[in-house]
Amino acid sequence: MAVTPVIPETITVHLGRPNTPAPNVTVPFTYYIKNVASNEIYPTWPENAIRANILAQITFALNRVYTEFYRSRGYDFDITDNTSIDQNFVYGGEVYDNISRITDEIFNNYIVRTGTVEPLYAQFCDGYTTMCGGLSQWGTVTLANQGYTPLQILRYYYGDDISIVYNAEVGGNTESYPGIALRRGSFGDDVLTIKRELNRIAKNYPAIPTVNGNTGVYDLETENAVRVFQTIFNLDPDGVVGKATWYKIAASMWRRCNTIWRSSATSIPSCRPSRSRAISAS
Repeated sequence: MAVTPVIPETITVHLGRPNTPAPNVTVPFTYYIKNVASNEIYPTWPENAIRANILAQITFALNRVYTEFYRSRGYDFDITDNTSIDQNFVYGGEVYDNISRITDEIFNNYIVRTGTVEPLYAQFCDGYTTMCGGLSQWGTVTLANQGYTPLQILRYYYGDDISIVYNAEVGGNTESYPGIALRRGSFGDDVLTIKRELNRIAKNYPAIPTVNGNTGVYDLETENAVRVFQTIFNLDPDGVVGKATWYKIAASMWRRCNTIWRSSATSIPSCRPSRSRAISAS
């Protein structure tokens, strides 16, 4: 199971609003961040302001990728270029030299709430024509001119309980969905993940029968539990974990990820479904 996010080598951007016909482009993640930063902020700003903004942009994009925000809704992309919901990406747009240099230095760093692994939903706005509950882009300039470091700037807007993950692993951008439907007779880590998550969900929805979460075999009791889950969540109650059911179950993991683990827990739980492959019954 993936315990911490991996920086994707590439990201797929939809050049329009999510539900409108528009092309998708897949570009290197570093180019995406350089492009966004070059269109969201000014290269003449103080370097600490630029760094704080780029960290927020990296983290926002990673949050979309890690939670599979769009893919879990049936889309075939990771993020859009629509500034009302995502970030300002201009395909083929100019990239400034200093922004490119800074991005190369920090592209695998990102913001988290202390005690969690999920990249922060790092909302931001310009702070001049639009206001929001997150980072003010123009406000970062004021703070940088007052001597704030990038981390101090980010904590000013997102709270003192954030930290920066440095030098995260870089790897492929793969959907968590196994690519095959899980049904009676399937076995493997993906099945084990589903069974354990169903048991957690059953604590809040006691109509869902608990299953043996110690084996990775998709048996009759698992099928029955899946049927009840599907009925509760208005899915086709076929007892098969296809893409829609997988992501509906996986959503509960991400909700748990957003909980700040401040207790005496000695480790942070896995917050993303397994990427190992299960064997499906033929």
